[in-house]
Amino acid sequence: MRILIYGINYAPELTGIGKYTGEMGAWLAKNGHEVSVVTALPYYPEWEIHPQYKGKGWETEYLQKVEVIRAPLYVPAKVTSVKRIIHEFSFLAGIIPIWFKLLFRKKYDVVICISPPFHLGILPLLYSKIRGAMFVTHIQDLQVDAAKDLGMIKNNTALNVMFKLEKFLFDQSAAVSTISPGMKRKIANKGIPASKIFLFPNWVDEEVIRPLSKAQSLRAEFSLAEDAKVVLYSGNLGEKQGLEIIVEVAKSFKDRKDIVFIIVGSGGGKDNLISLVQEAGLSNVWFFPLQPYEKLSALLATADVHLVLQKKSASDLVMPSKLTAILAAGGCSIVTALPGTSLYDVISAHTLGILVEPESPSALRDGIEAALGSDLLAYRENARRYSELYLSKESILKQLEADLTDIAAGKQGARTTLTI
Repeated sequence: MRILIYGINYAPELTGIGKYTGEMGAWLAKNGHEVSVVTALPYYPEWEIHPQYKGKGWETEYLQKVEVIRAPLYVPAKVTSVKRIIHEFSFLAGIIPIWFKLLFRKKYDVVICISPPFHLGILPLLYSKIRGAMFVTHIQDLQVDAAKDLGMIKNNTALNVMFKLEKFLFDQSAAVSTISPGMKRKIANKGIPASKIFLFPNWVDEEVIRPLSKAQSLRAEFSLAEDAKVVLYSGNLGEKQGLEIIVEVAKSFKDRKDIVFIIVGSGGGKDNLISLVQEAGLSNVWFFPLQPYEKLSALLATADVHLVLQKKSASDLVMPSKLTAILAAGGCSIVTALPGTSLYDVISAHTLGILVEPESPSALRDGIEAALGSDLLAYRENARRYSELYLSKESILKQLEADLTDIAAGKQGARTTLTI
């Protein structure tokens, strides 16, 4: 197949949507498909154009047999709702000349649009209509719902327009995929037929990310005491997770010299977290930069317990991508999730971690106390087993390939890839 992918994030970004889209494109190309990607200059999660791409405009490069066509965009140093809107529209403006060039190439069989940004689908849809390609929308985050429920956009008129545009793009898609059963239900509740929706979950390469001993971890590199009990949060330091709660809980452990909170990553909320730690005079919260992918297993082995945090208002609007790696590394997670959400259900059904109420410092503190005072071996074994059974990169991408083959041939019917 000739496959065209539109997405604002792509490799070499190490975390978030760009990581998964990059691995998807590379896998499809490795397996004999002709893949082109329209994307931005890489900037995530630092919210700064990566050094090797600074000063560049429109350019084409080849990564793992994938043609990657990049457009410049505005990247705000401090992310606000308004600046993020400008950021996303600047990308849409930047890809217009690329869109015209692609229009006169040999036709692609399938066009995949990765959302967010949700409105990115306008140009790929228009291409598919003109050239007769099959248009697929893949939802990593339900961006409009999140903007409403997190209070990022409060103007009802603007929200109504956004929801109508989102519904139009879903209606015009040959198929809509998403990463969890809960998000699948929310899309169906928007009036999209179940036959058009299929699960395409995030995955993990369980051969690369695997359990390691503490001796193989980054404890020595991070100058941690051998007997330190480490509570780790690693990933995007953004708004959806409610990470201020880590600082609140750390205050209650400030007299416990054996417990250290490690925060690893980048994002729009990092400076605020550092300020909160400094204002509270805490010495038990340590920050480290995002680690390279080859160190991920060692990083995850550093923790006694992992934090997987979400706000109540973000339930089933996003799915924490960090969880797949934690499970593959055999980690025990403390997960903030509401009953009835996909995240809660999978953790509970498979005993993969400790569930606590979202946005409750006391509940999170109790969860940490319980975890650090328990034998976590069963959680660790369950986590690794689950990743091998349900999160295998090869299995999930083979299923995607089969689904895309059906879509390109015009076949319909709900698909049932099983995982979180």
